[in-house]
Amino acid sequence: MADPCLPPLARPHLRDMEGYEPIDPPELVARELGLPPERIAKLDGNENPYGPSPRAREALARLGSLHLYPDPWQRQLRRALARHMEVDEAHIVCGAGSDDLLDVLARLFVGPGERVVVSPPTFGMYAFIARLYGGEVVEVPRDGRFQLDAEAVASALRRGARACFLASPNNPTGDLLSRRELDAILDTGALVVVDEAYIEFAAGDWPAPGYSFYPLVPEHPNLVVLRTFSKWAGLAGLRVGYGVLPVPLAEMVMKVKMPYNLNVAAEAAALASLEDLPLLMDRVKAIVAERERMLGALRGIGWLEPLPSQANFVLCRVKGRDARQVWEGLRGHGVLVRRYSHPSLQDCIRISVGRPEDTDRLLEALAALPIPAGDDAREAT
Repeated sequence: MADPCLPPLARPHLRDMEGYEPIDPPELVARELGLPPERIAKLDGNENPYGPSPRAREALARLGSLHLYPDPWQRQLRRALARHMEVDEAHIVCGAGSDDLLDVLARLFVGPGERVVVSPPTFGMYAFIARLYGGEVVEVPRDGRFQLDAEAVASALRRGARACFLASPNNPTGDLLSRRELDAILDTGALVVVDEAYIEFAAGDWPAPGYSFYPLVPEHPNLVVLRTFSKWAGLAGLRVGYGVLPVPLAEMVMKVKMPYNLNVAAEAAALASLEDLPLLMDRVKAIVAERERMLGALRGIGWLEPLPSQANFVLCRVKGRDARQVWEGLRGHGVLVRRYSHPSLQDCIRISVGRPEDTDRLLEALAALPIPAGDDAREAT
């Protein structure tokens, strides 16, 4: 039996904080709904529906030496990334997903009472990690069209905040950060972390130097750009991310990260993915094409307002209906989408882009939802 005295001994800000809201695995949802797993269209996690590349699967099948610890310096993957991205290896650090690197950066820059700026609605992990370290989260909300107010972010940073976390494309709104906006924020001198988990779906390419801000890192000592293999390479289950950092900061991160944070399976699959770029980019282009098809179909539904997106998901405002009921109705049909508790998103759902057959399932489920009282006719889908 746990000692009842232990909870009061825990750090109060951690004991009392709310946890992050992750998504359930599809197998669990299928059991809850009484559906076979193949009847689940998983459109709630922004995963790549095509999975890892053939070379990545082969590399995983050939893995040996699993009884040995991985290279704590991540030499092979850092070297390969540096070669492909044409940056010095000293700028690159890898981790167990980009969340791992977010955590290490917060460990370095955020202490009790120190301020961190976020611009909601955005990825909830930024505020969650800042609060883990006792930081004060300063929210600079986006406007009614979910546009970033870069000047307000810069103003908040000038009032003593140590860092800000931005996403480009932003999750869940799907819009890109502009160079003008970034420059205004960088000029404050605070740490600026740009999370580019979805940038490949804006560029249709990897490493996407024309869309990504990573080429600017050597010129800006306060800029960090984070990337991941989860989305474009289909490796979400292996947790492998990387960052391009100013060299002095990269050295600090390498010093304070967990020593063996990049496991051998993740590194092997990531290295193999870099050798399978043409195939993986074809898949990215297929997802982008399906995004546009899905957007067109959703625009034909009168009670949905889908936002333009540069990512592998689409945020939709729900008009004249309850967004939670729409989420529940789709779930009952085996179509999983994301809903939110944040006040600015309570009338929204986010839909990940899947395969064409997943889009078809989504549209069929939307058409099958009950018509609310007062609606004269079902809108076209």
